Amino acid sequence: MGGQKRRVFRSTGRQRGTRRQILPAAAAVTIGVMTLGALVPPAASAARPDAVQQSLNALVRDGGTPSALASVKGPGGRNRTYTAGTGDLATGAPVPVDGQVRIGSNTKTFVAVVVLQLVAERRLGLDATVETYLPGLVRGEGIDGRHITVRQLLQHTSGLPDYSNRLGDDVRYYDPRELLATALRHPAEFVPGKSWKYSNTNYVLAGLIVQKVTGRPLADEIDRRIIKRMGLRHTYFPAPGDARIREPHPHGYYQEPAGTPLRDITEMDPSWGWAAGQMISTNSDLDRFFTALLAGRLVPAAQLVQMRSTVPAGATFGPGARYGLGLVSRPLPCGGLAWGHGGSFPGYETRGGATDDGRAAHVAVTLQFTGEAARRSLERAVDTALCR
Repeated sequence: MGGQKRRVFRSTGRQRGTRRQILPAAAAVTIGVMTLGALVPPAASAARPDAVQQSLNALVRDGGTPSALASVKGPGGRNRTYTAGTGDLATGAPVPVDGQVRIGSNTKTFVAVVVLQLVAERRLGLDATVETYLPGLVRGEGIDGRHITVRQLLQHTSGLPDYSNRLGDDVRYYDPRELLATALRHPAEFVPGKSWKYSNTNYVLAGLIVQKVTGRPLADEIDRRIIKRMGLRHTYFPAPGDARIREPHPHGYYQEPAGTPLRDITEMDPSWGWAAGQMISTNSDLDRFFTALLAGRLVPAAQLVQMRSTVPAGATFGPGARYGLGLVSRPLPCGGLAWGHGGSFPGYETRGGATDDGRAAHVAVTLQFTGEAARRSLERAVDTALCR
């Protein structure tokens, strides 16, 4: 999640870059006509749709996305799910209630939690340098791992260039070190610690550090430390080569330029996102994850304070947003803050957050938005859910 105009097919955050025309084999079929389908599902049906349902209806009707899904958790623990639109434009199948989606950069919060758990275990230091754990690996023009800290990776203050705007046009498996090497062929954006700029490269490095410190694959650490511990039954980190989405899900679509037919890109190798954006989940699992994180059930209090220590994020995450350690704060129109992240991945866009009093909401759409107005509409849908 971020705020700049995005023209990059591969980006897991809102980054400016070159336009890509990369589509996997699954995208060969062009969907010529988009239908709205049933806008009020049984999960939220009523004589008059409530405000959350109306906001989802508007995302489909006015935002051009084939479908929208939401999960809302009240402070008392009551959960409601919503859907709008059509789950599969080729067959007209309905949107699965609380279906799985590619969650993009929400993955970064999972990675940051693992890093902070390792900090609490005194196996890793936030202010230790990248060189401490990956000696000699990070070198480039204006880039030196001896001068970049783990904290700067998690907070996007490292100055590292973003690899995701510079990949080749082939959709295939990418090894994490190949992603890093792509970034290191380009100069630093700024001196570490002197500015802020969102870069997926930071989290590739954080993932490599987790693997070096634990001696285990990043996916296994996320599964053991978070997914199983919190009972996130519909969340996983896809294995290498796994291009599908395992459980019921709405199909994801791609459209560029605007006005051209939508293309189904549901199945694709997600390895180019790795620690920056590879995971799959549901809105309700994301509600559960962020609520547990804010409640102190995933990291000790001292480390949660570090995660919530923020710096201005410019316009990237919207007005007033600030970036912590894999965690974003955003002011709500009804007062207070929502804490979350958000994610963008070809075919899917997610926004959401949780509050300190136990509210949580996440909304997903099945089109990666490229316009600022559409992204703001998605954020307003989250605000509606959290402020109702």
